[in-house]
Amino acid sequence: MAGVAGTCSAGLLFKGRESGANGAASLMQYSGLRPVENVHVAPSRSNLAGVISASARKCGKIKAMASPTISAPKREKDPKKRVVITGMGLVSVFGSDIDTFYSKLLEGESGISLIDRFDASSFSVRFAGQIRNFSSKGYIDGKNDRRLDDCWRYCIVAGKRALEDGNLGPEVLDAMDKTRIGVLVGTGMGGISVFSNGVEALVQKGYKKITPFFIPYSITNMGSALLAIDTGLMGPNYSISTACATANYCFYAAANHIRRGEADIMVVGGTEAAVMPSGVGGFIACRALSQRNEDPKGASRPWDKDRDGFVMGEGAGVLIMESLEHALKRGANIIAEYLGGAVTCDAHHMTDPRSDGLGVSSCISKSLDDAGVSPEEVNYVNAHATSTLAGDLAEVNAIKKVFKDTSEIKMNGTKSMIGHGLGAAGGLEAIATIKAITTGWLHPTINQDNIELDVTIDTVPNVKKQHEVNVAISNSFGFGGHNSVVVFSPYSP
Repeated sequence: MAGVAGTCSAGLLFKGRESGANGAASLMQYSGLRPVENVHVAPSRSNLAGVISASARKCGKIKAMASPTISAPKREKDPKKRVVITGMGLVSVFGSDIDTFYSKLLEGESGISLIDRFDASSFSVRFAGQIRNFSSKGYIDGKNDRRLDDCWRYCIVAGKRALEDGNLGPEVLDAMDKTRIGVLVGTGMGGISVFSNGVEALVQKGYKKITPFFIPYSITNMGSALLAIDTGLMGPNYSISTACATANYCFYAAANHIRRGEADIMVVGGTEAAVMPSGVGGFIACRALSQRNEDPKGASRPWDKDRDGFVMGEGAGVLIMESLEHALKRGANIIAEYLGGAVTCDAHHMTDPRSDGLGVSSCISKSLDDAGVSPEEVNYVNAHATSTLAGDLAEVNAIKKVFKDTSEIKMNGTKSMIGHGLGAAGGLEAIATIKAITTGWLHPTINQDNIELDVTIDTVPNVKKQHEVNVAISNSFGFGGHNSVVVFSPYSP
């Protein structure tokens, strides 16, 4: 869930059941992914043309043999299939205002602090990116608000704020064909607080004391469902749950609904609220988390030699994705363009990355193919960068495989300041990526005190940098070997 290709801690190895106390599954630390040299990766469509043309210069016969279907990448031109971003909404450790969120990131401010939502004094990890002073006023009525899991509260507020940002308030929506507007907000863990409370009631008081909302508010599809019920949106509606790759999977699927003509608009992203006893305790059991209890703000340190695990975060990030044709017709404010994406699976291990990095590098290459972008056009990477021993370097190695020349690329880690939002991470990071495109400023990766020697790409260490983004990719990877990459650019008519 936390590292590349589902790497949680320093690449966890789950062994068989031991005969010891409680028969707990044993865990072993993994030394980390070593750079693999001379591993053959099949060239993607986007770089194959360059290989063939280079060969053709050496031998004319090869040029004659080249397939006519292989050519330089071409971006989508059909306004019905071009997908643009027309609204954004979030709930974060820095609040629910987009500009405030990005300003805090640019300032290099850490949102990590000691947990006070529950008594964590006996836990070996006592800090997280916990959201405080959250208000759903104006978005959820009081009665429902008291019943909902925070996961769904964050989803509804972020979703409605995104609709507002896209000039799609109730009056505008009521005049539109709502069967052409869908909702796809995923989550890695769902309503985990409601679920934990229901199990506790069952064990302590019996099944008759389980709330009737136990099942509905636990299952992972309920964020999309509740948001649609509140807004009357009747288009494609479901959720995707691929651990920490969730939000990017949702963006990719939602864009394809638009491209296939099944929807004009999709409200799409990820939500998560796992900063609670079973959530924190579960990741402690995985040995996934940093234990810098004396220095919470310095705990999330992607690519730093002294990193010791990720920091839990929470929140929601939602985009309004819309066909260019529909956006132009209604006079929408177009913020950026979604060019494409890809999803792959390592098919290797529950938590460890492939040693050759093929799952990640192939996902990046496929996303560029889908986007009609050559590797040379990309100059910004919002990295997954969880601050795990194996995961951080694995991602860098995969990036180097795809982008042979990284001298013009800048790469940063949003999680260094807000923690790892699990299923919400890709949503929050997509917003950070789009803000980098629209502002021309990249937020820093903080806590870069002693960067790994293998990390030769500019990580924007500790201080923001001005940078005109041409094409950006945002990476998310999750437990189970789920890889997802999405591609954004400035909108150009």
